[in-house]
Amino acid sequence: MSELLQEGLQLMALGMGTVFAFLVILIFGTIAMSSLVGRFSKPEVAAQSGGRRKSGAQMDQIAAVAAAARAAHSR
Repeated sequence: MSELLQEGLQLMALGMGTVFAFLVILIFGTIAMSSLVGRFSKPEVAAQSGGRRKSGAQMDQIAAVAAAARAAHSR
C-alpha cells in the first residue's frame, strides 16, 4: 500500500475515533446532568383538572369571535 494512502487511513481513523470519543463523553455527561437535575429538582405537583365545561352561551360567543376573525382575515 502506498505511504500516502496509509497516512490517509490513519488520519481517518484518528478523526473518527475522536468524534466517537466525544459522542461517548457527551452521552455520559447528559446522563449525569439529567440525574443531578432530577435529584435536586422539586417534585412536580399533579395538575388538577378544571372540570368546568364552558356553557353554551360561552361557546356561542367564542364561535362568533372566531367567525369575525375569519371574516376580517379573508378581506
